Amino acid sequence: MTALSYAEIRSAADRIAGHVRPVALAPAGPDLWFALEHLQHTGSFKARGAHNFISAHREAGSLPDAGVTIASGGNAGLACAWAARGAGVRATVFLPKTAPRVKVDKLRSYGADVRLEGSEYGEAALACQEFAALSGALVSHAYDNPLVAAGAGTLLDEIRQALPGLGTVVVSAGGGGLFAGIATAAREHGVRVVVVEPENCRALNAAVEAGRPVDVPVASVAADALGARRVSLDALHAAQSPDVDSVLVTDEAIVRARHRLWEDHRLAVEHAAATAYAALPALPPTPTPTAVILCGANTDPSDLTTPTP
Repeated sequence: MTALSYAEIRSAADRIAGHVRPVALAPAGPDLWFALEHLQHTGSFKARGAHNFISAHREAGSLPDAGVTIASGGNAGLACAWAARGAGVRATVFLPKTAPRVKVDKLRSYGADVRLEGSEYGEAALACQEFAALSGALVSHAYDNPLVAAGAGTLLDEIRQALPGLGTVVVSAGGGGLFAGIATAAREHGVRVVVVEPENCRALNAAVEAGRPVDVPVASVAADALGARRVSLDALHAAQSPDVDSVLVTDEAIVRARHRLWEDHRLAVEHAAATAYAALPALPPTPTPTAVILCGANTDPSDLTTPTP
C-alpha cells in the first residue's frame, strides 16, 4: 500500500475549493490558537473528505445508481449524506444504535436513509458492507480511504495560511483519517504534530507500540467519534514519523476540557474536539505557535451548563 502523499492533498484542495468553509482561527492564549473546524459544514472536518471522495468518483465516472453508503459513529455519515445531497446521489448511512440522537436527526434532515445496527462502529460497518454487496452502492469509509484522508489534510495548509510560522498542531484521533491527512501535510512543511486519544480508545497509540494496526477496546466519553477499534495504515505510517508525538488523556480530562472550552471561550464542541484541548497540560516541549484543532460540534450542549466534574 502506497502512503498518502502531499500531492493527493493538493488535488483534494482543488476539488473542495468553494464547497467547504475555509477554517477560521481564534487566539486562545500566548502562542496558542484554536482552529475552529467545528464550524465546518455538517459540524465537523469530515465534510472535506466526503466532498473530495464523491467529487473524485464523479470525475472518474464511478458513482453507481445505487449511490453511496457508509458506516459511521455519526460525523462521517453526516458529511457523506451532505456531500451526496449536493451531488444529487443517494446516501445510506449505518450507525450503531448508541449514536447520539442529535446526529441521527441531522442525518435524516439531509435526506439520508439511516439504519441503526449493533452497539458499536464495527457492527455498523459489517452491516454496511453487506448492504453494499447486495445493492451495488459505493462504499465510503469513515477514515480508512486515501480520498477521505486527503480531504481532511487540506485543513493543515489552511491553518498555515492563516497562521504563518505554525510550529505545532494538536489533533485528536479515532481511526486516524484526519490525523493521517494533517500529518502528511505537516511533514511537507516541517510542522510538528501532537496526536491525542482517550486512554480507552487508543487505536493509534496501540498500533505504534505493536508496529501494526491492532484491535483495541473502545470505552470512552468520546467514543461516538473516536471509537475506532483499529487505525488505518496511513495513520500508522504517519505516526511513525519522528515529528509526531502521541498523547493519551483520561475521560475526566476530556470532560473538563469540554467545559473549559465553553466556560472560558464560549465554544460548544463535542468530546472528540475537547480531546485535543485536554492534552495541553501534558504536551511535550514543542515549537510555537501552536494550533489546536477543534474538529466537531455535533453534540447536545445542554450538559455544558452543569458544574464541571
